[in-house]
Amino acid sequence: MRCVIARFPFDLSKSGVVASMKGVKPEPIVGESVQIGRRHFPVKQVGEVVTRQDRRDFSAQEVVRAMTRLGFTCHDLAEPAPARVLTPLQSASALLGTPAPAPA
Repeated sequence: MRCVIARFPFDLSKSGVVASMKGVKPEPIVGESVQIGRRHFPVKQVGEVVTRQDRRDFSAQEVVRAMTRLGFTCHDLAEPAPARVLTPLQSASALLGTPAPAPA
């Protein structure tokens, strides 16, 4: 399939992307990611490996669009769940080592 990334056309295939990413260690994910096989890669890392361009030359959205069209699953960075806040009674019970009453 023909994709345009950073104003350059590329003929990409799903099997070609899988082969290019084989043996590549995923970097920590800080933004959008793409699932290739059982691994999740940052889209900028995939774009850099597949196109052999500097990742500053293209946007993450360009790679997400291309990977989605090829049939890969792309993910946004999910917001972390808010930390659970203890009530004053639960905090006191935790400090004293006694079981707190169940919330109503």
